[in-house]
Amino acid sequence: MRIAFDAYGGDHAPDSVIKGLLQSAKEWPDTTFVLIGQDENLCPKKIDNIEFYYASEKIEADDEPIKAARQKKDSSIVVGCQLVKQKKVDAFISAGNTGALMTAGLLYTGRIKGVARPALAPIFPTLSKKGILVLDVGANPDAKPEHLRQYASMGSIYFRKVLNISEPRVGLLNIGTEVGKGSQLTKETYERLEEDQSIRFIGNIEARDVLYGPCEVLVTDGFSGNILLKNAEGVAQAMLEQMREIFTANWRTKLSALILRPYLKQFMKEMDYHQYGGAPLLGLAGVIIKAHGSSDATAIFHAVRQARLLVKRRVIAQIEEEISREEELTKEKRLKV
Repeated sequence: MRIAFDAYGGDHAPDSVIKGLLQSAKEWPDTTFVLIGQDENLCPKKIDNIEFYYASEKIEADDEPIKAARQKKDSSIVVGCQLVKQKKVDAFISAGNTGALMTAGLLYTGRIKGVARPALAPIFPTLSKKGILVLDVGANPDAKPEHLRQYASMGSIYFRKVLNISEPRVGLLNIGTEVGKGSQLTKETYERLEEDQSIRFIGNIEARDVLYGPCEVLVTDGFSGNILLKNAEGVAQAMLEQMREIFTANWRTKLSALILRPYLKQFMKEMDYHQYGGAPLLGLAGVIIKAHGSSDATAIFHAVRQARLLVKRRVIAQIEEEISREEELTKEKRLKV
């Protein structure tokens, strides 16, 4: 197996990428890791399963995504997506410009045949400890009911193949749990999800319930999903800061913190996005993973773990087969009519 990295993606790159790369190379000696960048000196020396691939350009965080992906064709992001398309690597990981990665994936890796819109699909930490896969959190702000139905199908396949849950529950993000609630998009999507026998649809889910893990797969448009994601990150950060203030206020709270320390550490670990790696761009014709912009070495390491599972369990091929089967059934129905 071969997995490529964007050397420059993320707030802490290249240091976080290099450290995550070294950790991964040690953990999985059967995998070859390819670092894509401008400076070969960044690449760790004398490690058999690490290679360097030169790319003369890099896409900055503030670059206009579509323009950058089209014009900087020898950037680490574009080259990584091309290597996946050419099957020179099995997966590509970047913590860089999300829009540019999505555009490069569409332009240079391509979509799975039959997929209308790929989705950015991170796993949210939940109190149930299983996590919840949310599709989409920003790839497509303007979605249609059919896009969300496909997200449900792709998310279900992901959970079955990667996380070994045979019948993942699918929920629809909405402003109420009652049938008939929401916008025209959510109302139409509800009907399509309810009709789809290939998924286990359980109905509408309100945002306040997401972190309790009411379902394994949650579908929404990219606009609403991105707001949900950013709000969850903000709340988590605010809670941590408030806890630090409380537990350092005086000697009593410091003593309480010392007693509770093992439990607090476990809770923080379970709710830490670093432990979940990154968000696969489901619907692309290859394994492309967007790691969080503030990824540290741990997050990069877990993104590799995620990429390996996606490749080993043929998730992209499974999605392709499922979408193809759906298209055939649709054709048959049209012919009967």
